[in-house]
Amino acid sequence: MSEQAVAAPKHEHDEHHEELGFWRKYIFSTDHKVIGIQYAVTGLLFLLFGFVLMMLMRWQLAYPGVALPLVGNLFGEARMPGGTMLPEFYNELGAMHGTIMVFLGVVPLAVGGFGNFVLPLQIGAPDMAFPKINMVSYWCLFLGGCTMLGSFLVPGGAAQSGWTSYAPLSVIAGTGQTWWLIGMIFLITSSLLGAVNFLTTTIQLRAKGLTFMRFPFFVWAQFVTSFLLLLAFPPLEAAGFMQLMDRVAGTSFFMPSGLVVSGQVLANAGGGNAVLWQHLFWFLAHPEVYVLILPAMGIVAEIIANNTRKPLWGYRSMVYALIFLGFMSFIVWAHHMFMTGMGTTMAAFFQTTTMIISIPSVVILTALIVSLWGGSIRFNTPMLFAVSFLPMFGIGGLTGLPLGLNISDIPLHDTYYVIAHFHYVVAPGTIFALFAGIYYWFPKITGRMMNEALGKIHFVGSFVCMNVVFMPMFIVGLAGVSRRLFDAGSAYDFAQGTMHWNAVSSWGAWIMGLFQIPFMFNFFWSIWNGEKAEGNVWQATTIEWSAPSPPPHGNFATAPQAYRGPYEYSVPGSDKDFTPQFEA
Repeated sequence: MSEQAVAAPKHEHDEHHEELGFWRKYIFSTDHKVIGIQYAVTGLLFLLFGFVLMMLMRWQLAYPGVALPLVGNLFGEARMPGGTMLPEFYNELGAMHGTIMVFLGVVPLAVGGFGNFVLPLQIGAPDMAFPKINMVSYWCLFLGGCTMLGSFLVPGGAAQSGWTSYAPLSVIAGTGQTWWLIGMIFLITSSLLGAVNFLTTTIQLRAKGLTFMRFPFFVWAQFVTSFLLLLAFPPLEAAGFMQLMDRVAGTSFFMPSGLVVSGQVLANAGGGNAVLWQHLFWFLAHPEVYVLILPAMGIVAEIIANNTRKPLWGYRSMVYALIFLGFMSFIVWAHHMFMTGMGTTMAAFFQTTTMIISIPSVVILTALIVSLWGGSIRFNTPMLFAVSFLPMFGIGGLTGLPLGLNISDIPLHDTYYVIAHFHYVVAPGTIFALFAGIYYWFPKITGRMMNEALGKIHFVGSFVCMNVVFMPMFIVGLAGVSRRLFDAGSAYDFAQGTMHWNAVSSWGAWIMGLFQIPFMFNFFWSIWNGEKAEGNVWQATTIEWSAPSPPPHGNFATAPQAYRGPYEYSVPGSDKDFTPQFEA
């Protein structure tokens, strides 16, 4: 690695650093820290918005056909006549909830927010490799988000074809679907620009002495995630453009011949293949699951090592498992498609790869659990969220195994069992890890601590309610109730015994919403009034804690250097229980 790759001393930056005006400093900034905060705040706002959409859906599922009190009439006669939800509006909420939570909530926060702010600091870099591309990446996300939100206002409402946008339904759907596709093209472009930047920054701007096996696990997680984004998103961007052409230019990439809609043969249908869309979509969307989970694993690993005061158990095994996980995520996508009638040979292949991909996940999870053994554990708020990630992700992973085998997937496909499985991975899994990361790096970002008491109230309420929301869905799903029914199956005899579970899930969701109020108050109050956190507040070993809090332009007073591995805690013979990477 050339000497130029070493982070420059602060005085060099000050020499060339002009004082920027408000717009260039906070809006169109090229500083990775400001861009990281922009991503994180945008992601949190969209998570809140997506959560509100879900709470509306939960009313309809708990009390189908009953008018929504207080706010039901605000949505207009076209969507909720007399406050009672129409199926079309339910489909809008379902499609946009999934899209917003995944592409505008978790990814911007996990990759854009934590990746942008923390990764350059952890590798001792003064900024990202391509600051202007970094800025464009955020504004592509912003435009994509605005397009998605704007689609609610067009005639016919937002997209109604699910977050997966399956053809041919999505090709003949209303105008909102066109807006959805344009929004997705912006969001994919944002992720591709970010991925190129993360890869280049990680390889080229490492501090002197920071070899790959001295990377914090979080850096490895973001590094592998960037490869997934770079390789998996282009097929979906191409597919999105093709579906857009099917809708606006009369092509038929995904439209089969002789398609009859409402008794009429469609004129533009000719020779396309609807299953091709599923292949292109899931070739992205399965790696996307790991884009959601790998940064979460990285955050949890940092916090567990720090709060057990001991090194991660099996660090190298975890890194190799991470790389293997990234590779395998590209050859399991068709397990989402057993219902399409693929042959037994292909089904056997994808079943086998799905069973194999569970192994590296178990390696990482086991290593994190074993890391707790014998530790002097500090149960602060970040640690509570990080430790709770382990069993929640475990439940999500284990319940996914039956869905990877076609004989059990076929009866379970598209039932609430699938919803429960996926949400255990990304809600009490990934989102708990993201909360842990917010509480952990908040003092680095703002120079102030978040309130511990409010943090613990937030944790306990969220942990209990998450399980109340999603555990009943396994029961409903095993009874065979489809996830697509806007009345939760109330029209079917076989679903009558599960209707009360929908009310349980809904009340869990609404109460969980109340438990986010302490977090929101804590977040904003602590920015200005939190206890001041100077220096290495968690007594951590990684390089970001050698920078001032919050870090200035250029990040470091002097170019940091890595002298050892990332988790030198409780070293025998040392006079303190942590030996930072950056201390000679």
